[in-house]
This record gives sequence, C-alpha cells and structure tokens, in this order.
Amino acid sequence: MPKSNPNVLFNKLILVAALGYFVDIYDLVLFGMERVASLNTILLSVYPDEVERSQHISRIGSSLLNWQMLGMIAGGIFWGILGDRKGRLSVLFGSIILYSLANIANGLVNDVVWYAILRFVSGFGLAGELGAGITLVSETLDKEKRGLGTTIVASVGLFGAVVAGLTTILLDNWRVSYFIGGGMGLLLLLLRIGVFESGMFSASRQQQHIQHGNFFYLFSRIDLLKKYLTIILIAVPVWFVMYFLVQFSPEMAKALGLVNAPKEAKIPIMVAYIGITIGDVASGLLSQYLRSRKKALKWFILGTLVLTILYYLLAAKSIVIFYTLIFFIGFFTGYWAVFMSSASELFGTNIRATVATTAPNFVRGSVTLMTLANLWLKPSFGLVNSSILIGSVVFLLAFWGNYRLEETFGKDLDYVE
Repeated sequence: MPKSNPNVLFNKLILVAALGYFVDIYDLVLFGMERVASLNTILLSVYPDEVERSQHISRIGSSLLNWQMLGMIAGGIFWGILGDRKGRLSVLFGSIILYSLANIANGLVNDVVWYAILRFVSGFGLAGELGAGITLVSETLDKEKRGLGTTIVASVGLFGAVVAGLTTILLDNWRVSYFIGGGMGLLLLLLRIGVFESGMFSASRQQQHIQHGNFFYLFSRIDLLKKYLTIILIAVPVWFVMYFLVQFSPEMAKALGLVNAPKEAKIPIMVAYIGITIGDVASGLLSQYLRSRKKALKWFILGTLVLTILYYLLAAKSIVIFYTLIFFIGFFTGYWAVFMSSASELFGTNIRATVATTAPNFVRGSVTLMTLANLWLKPSFGLVNSSILIGSVVFLLAFWGNYRLEETFGKDLDYVE
C-alpha cells in the first residue's frame, strides 16, 4: 500500500485533513453566529412580539447547542471506535459526508424540533473528522515534524470560523450560510483520490490477537483512566471561554454592564477565532521550540486564565477593550493543536483513533455539563458569578491535568496497547 513520505511536511493528506477541519469548524461555529437570526425567523409565527421572542431565543438556543454537543459525544465514541477497527480514512470521509448533508438540511428547517434533530446529526458528523485527520497526520509524519503537521491542520481548520463570520456578515442570510458549508464539504470529497490509509494502522490490523477500538479498555485500569482524563481536562477551559465569554458574549457583556454590548455573537466569535488561529501557530511552534507538549500547554492555559480574569474586570469599560480581550482570549485558547497532538500520541495504534476522536468531543460535550451547572447556579448567583464559579473549577482541573500529563514530544508511535 502506498504511504506518505514521513519527511514531507506538506502533502495531500495534510491538505485534506486541514480543509476537512476548515469545513468542520465553519459548521461548528455557524450555529452560534446564526443562532439569533435563525431563531428569529423560525419563532416569528410562534412569538410575534419581538420582546417576548428575544426572551425565548437565549433559552432555545442553549438547548439546541446542548443537542449539538450530545451529538458530538455520541459521534466521538462511534467514529473513534470505527477509526480503530475499519481505518482512519473511512472515518475522515464518512464524517465529512454526514455533516455536509446535515449542514444543507439545517438551512431548510422551519421549526425548533427539526432544528434540534439536525443539530444533533450535525454534531454526530462533526465529531469524527478532526480525530481521524490528526491521527493520520501523526502516524504518517516523522516524529520530529508531526507537531508541525497538526499545527497546520488546526490553524487552517480554525480559520474556517473567520470565513463563517465573513459569510454571515456579507450575505446576511442564515439559510445560504448553511448551504455554503454543506457544499464546501461535498466538494472536499473530490480530494479523496490519492489519499492513503496509515501504514502504521494497516500493519497493526494484521495482528489478529490485538483488540482494536475497544473504548472500554480506557476504563480497564486506573492508570489508563487517569491518562485519558488528564488530556480531556486540559482542554475544557477552551470551551468554557468559548461558551460563556464568546458564544454567549451578548448576554455576558450585557450582564457585565457594557454599553452598546453586541446583539449577536457573529463578530465576537470571528474575532476570537482570528486569535485562536494565530495562537494555534504560536503554541505549535512553542511546543517544537521547547520540545515539550506539556510546557507549551501549561503556558497557554495560564495565559487563558489571566485573560479570563481580565475579561471579567475590564470588558465593561468599552467596546474596544471588550474586543481586544476577546482576541487575546482566542489567542491563548489556541493550544488546541498541541492538545490534539498530545491526545494522538498518548496511546497505542490500536486505540489511538478512539482517544484522538473521543477526547476533543468530550471536551466539547463538557459545555452541556457547564450549561446544567449554570442553570442551577444562575438563579442564586447571577450569570456573571455563576460562570466565575464554574470557571474556577474548570481551570483548577486543567492545571491538575497538565501536572499529571505524560510528555509525548518525539515519542515513537509504532506500538499497540
């Protein structure tokens, strides 16, 4: 079977993985950007009064986001197991087909029930591409260069959020925005020709006595479970800030007392992802320079914490300060590439895709737990204090995870569990 040259950093496999993640992120953030506009259209006949309708948009939008995240948790497990049993390529392109068709269908919805169903299906499809792509890149590149490969994939992919923001602003038609996302994904399937399966995976599949894709193996020993939990906890701060401080920034900015707070999250999300894209390159290069995933993660988690504190203290001062903080929060949460590199390097070939696919989706799915915690705390503490309490727990667990994390830079990945 043909293989990619491990010494060639730029190849078709990285291109496909990067563009697949580009479309993945486009769809992932599109709902947040079009949440208000789409629900305004769908709920118009149910709640003709604008004030009453706006009160329901936040609640329903949060519920739809939870359905999407639940889809990602379920999809993460499904695609992860499939990737270790049937191959990384089957997951890469299978997930792209599913979320592309779901994206198009999202542009056709006219009621909340179907919107919820399709956000679940979209999340299910979106759960597979990144883990499969990163696993393929990690297994085909030289061990000294694979961190740069994952950085390219993550950086190109995260720029999809910027394109999503520009699309929503320029077109101002949420249905067309969904159609564009689905169309880009289907066009990406044309690149399938000439992309080959990981040779490392193909070799391991010939060992019939080895179990592949056993998700429950991760829970069979306490040391494996701790290792799995550490990598998940490290990245939860990313979605804490993206959920509370960015995606729901209109509500948060208003609660903090910002005059002329944004009415929609389109621009805040786009500004944050510009920062994330730059931050992903910076964190990946820092990891290469330090020759350590663990140290790079520590400094970026610390930076995220500092910027989060500054957000609560200064965001209400002016709209310029607000957007400046959003950008730098994005920059420091740009350790996603290093997180994904570590996730793909922690376990053997027979369980690698399962970990690399489930870990980021459990991180994303943590939004559901944070939402439930917020619903419980908010009546007593208010939105701001509730989010601070949740964030305190999230960051403490992230620093604990970083302390316990195994260093994987330069690790030989050609082994099985």
